[in-house]
Amino acid sequence: MTDHQRMMHLGLLMTANGSHFGAWRLPEADPAGAFTFAHYVDIVKTAERGLFDFVFMADTLALIPPKSPKTLGHVPLIAHLEPLTLLSALSAVTANIGLAGSATTTYNHPYQVARLFASLDHISGGRACWNLITSSNPAEAWNFGFENHPDHAHRYDRAREFAEVVQGLWDSWTDDAFVYDKTGGLYFDPARMHPIEHQGAHFAVKGPLNMARPPQGRPIVAQAGSSEAGRDLAAATAEIVFTAQQNFAGAQAFYSDLKRRTEVCGRHPQDIVILPGIAPIVGQTEAEARETFERLQDAFDPLIGLDALSAEFGIDLSAYSLDRPLPEDLPASPRATSRRDLMLAEARRETLTLRQMAARTASLGHWTLCGTPVQIADVLEQLFRDGAADGFIIMPSALPSGIEAFVRWVVPELQRRGLFRSAYESRTLRGNLGLPIPQRNDPRAE
Repeated sequence: MTDHQRMMHLGLLMTANGSHFGAWRLPEADPAGAFTFAHYVDIVKTAERGLFDFVFMADTLALIPPKSPKTLGHVPLIAHLEPLTLLSALSAVTANIGLAGSATTTYNHPYQVARLFASLDHISGGRACWNLITSSNPAEAWNFGFENHPDHAHRYDRAREFAEVVQGLWDSWTDDAFVYDKTGGLYFDPARMHPIEHQGAHFAVKGPLNMARPPQGRPIVAQAGSSEAGRDLAAATAEIVFTAQQNFAGAQAFYSDLKRRTEVCGRHPQDIVILPGIAPIVGQTEAEARETFERLQDAFDPLIGLDALSAEFGIDLSAYSLDRPLPEDLPASPRATSRRDLMLAEARRETLTLRQMAARTASLGHWTLCGTPVQIADVLEQLFRDGAADGFIIMPSALPSGIEAFVRWVVPELQRRGLFRSAYESRTLRGNLGLPIPQRNDPRAE
């Protein structure tokens, strides 16, 4: 594929009021939209009008416990509908856009997850995507009867086997197994049924899945871990990778590294689509964009940002001065994460105070672009053309206004530059991503 034929891919992070912690407090926001189906219909239809590849719902199986009691009840992003239920409903009011949702490998079972996403793929006609995650929110463990999560290495080892079982279950029928022969009375051909008979360190699953092979062969698998274990898991199993980068050099380094790991796993680099998260604030002028940004920041409580930082760093940061950089000798954290390392490196590089670091968490710690459609398109084009991204997860700071502005102003600019589609290429997510239907794999034949 030549460079001029390569097209940018776009996904939308679909939160209730936007990715900015202060967005729900704006006068025009509907905070109750988090639990209102019509609110999400408006958002997803706008994204489909803008020809986005997919919408994505993140998930956690618990409220995120605040580090400070002062912030309890102040953060809206922790309360939302269950993704698979909502995405299944949204499939009925959309035709082309992909539907991606998170399901943890830590507190689910492979058969359950395989069945849920195969069902969504059938219901939507081939538009399902599973975001494979391992649980990190400590409250999830408490909701499932445990004091703590398994350690990091154990969670990723389980996740790798989990993905193997799920994909095996999706492959447990040939594409033509259900013959529906009314004359002969044969509903399916037993010779085309392939139970996986899996026996592993974490799971024993006989199979097969109790439904036909999904329309995409296998629903798309996405992954977001950026640790060493996370990158290795993504290189082996993922077709979409979400990442958080704050600058061009970091995005380029991540992109190059993950494409290399994909090749090491025996896969083609084009078989994995790398999408950094971008939080755009679009204005017809720079002043208009800046005004929108300031309105959001004015609605943002720095204590919430400090609490978010403390949760990310795994230590209570409230004892440190807000107006000084973090000390070099921070206490060791029980929760060493790639996101924490990225945030700390950025703070060291720019000599940010703790207050400034807290302010940058307002859009979930992702790269905020504030400017005109041309200015935002310039940055996206550079990242796309210069080996830092295959596209982007768009994380509008406010919803639904942010996706409306992006579709109305930035998408046409990207199309004018020949970087983005003018029509959907396929009715399936796999087709729109340019990914082939995988050949069915029968592990017993190896």
